[in-house]
Amino acid sequence: MKRSLYVFLLVLLALCGTRAKAQSDAQSDPLFLTIKSLDAKLFDAYNHCDLTTLGAMVSDDLEFYHDQTGLSVGKAPFLAAIKQNICGKVQRELLPQTLEVYPLKGYGAVELGIHRFHHPGDSENVGDARFIVLWQNKEDAWKITRVISYEHNRGLLAK
Repeated sequence: MKRSLYVFLLVLLALCGTRAKAQSDAQSDPLFLTIKSLDAKLFDAYNHCDLTTLGAMVSDDLEFYHDQTGLSVGKAPFLAAIKQNICGKVQRELLPQTLEVYPLKGYGAVELGIHRFHHPGDSENVGDARFIVLWQNKEDAWKITRVISYEHNRGLLAK
């Protein structure tokens, strides 16, 4: 019995070490760093209501799927919704330990993670949500083409 427990613990430690190394390797990967930087730029614009920058970062045929508001198609409706519902009311913060980036051959990348929302000037969070973003790299320009934002609730991860 002790031997089985010992072997199980060794395997568990090896898996944890492999995941930590893979996570560390991913965070030095050029694609990971590019998407992380684009995410930061996008949400700096989001948090400061910079609709010009936001508009430049999304495709004209953007599809935005939201678990509470449904599907929105197009850049103009997306920007209108940000202006009406987000500007000055809500800010977004990426939970950095949740960020994952994977290449999509011949297209770009998929970004996954969890973000936290809060009211400006208020330390209490509004809630967390999971997200999936498809980034298209066309002629060395990255744009968001699809977004799925889901599982909006209070605190997917503790602070």
